Amino acid sequence: MTSSAPAPPAREQLVGLVESVASGAAQPGFEVLRSMPEVPGARPAAVLILFGVLDDVPADRDAAESAVSRDLDVLLLSRAETLRAHPGQVAFPGGRVDPGDADAVAASLREAWEETGLEVDGVDVLGTLEPIPLEFSRHLVTPVVAWWRRPSPVRVVDEAESADVFRAPVADLLDPAHRGVTVVRSDRGEFRGPAFLIPTPRGDRLVWGFTAMILAGLFTRLGWEEPWDAGRVIPLPGQNA
Repeated sequence: MTSSAPAPPAREQLVGLVESVASGAAQPGFEVLRSMPEVPGARPAAVLILFGVLDDVPADRDAAESAVSRDLDVLLLSRAETLRAHPGQVAFPGGRVDPGDADAVAASLREAWEETGLEVDGVDVLGTLEPIPLEFSRHLVTPVVAWWRRPSPVRVVDEAESADVFRAPVADLLDPAHRGVTVVRSDRGEFRGPAFLIPTPRGDRLVWGFTAMILAGLFTRLGWEEPWDAGRVIPLPGQNA
């Protein structure tokens, strides 16, 4: 039976966003991602950005935007420390599009099931955002935006791949006290990117890099962002404060 209850305002805003992207309308918030260089021969990949409600660990604050309820969250995972690529980083479920996948959407759902045990038949795919080229990994990543119509238990399925799977309250991510920037220095110069330092049952988790850029861009596009201190530097593991 299909519920006749009205869709949460956050879901309606997400639907409006992906429809606007599909129409080709210019969108703010992804300027850094859009400026990334093209990667010839990039391999297609996808990540699942899964929002939902009814988690048993709601945010401990109200967001400024009324559409963001205390029980609105997004699914994230921490990569295993033993991985060669991006060890320990917080990420969305996702990975490379395999030959057997119908498209990027199918790949994102398959990867989420393999990594977290997510029951994909309880997920409504709302649409996709613009593919993003990643020079370092030589992937062209399609962000897939979805809504958790029927939440299911999630967990670490393969400890060799993931250290933790958790649902982060969006109001906590938006909390100015949890926001800052990370600084990466290389022979190309200095790069500053958005970061979120959020509490979880297993301790604070630092969200930075590609995942943080997508979240920050989404929050800007949706009008959920709250004023925060862009001069606050959050050290990366191994960096001095």
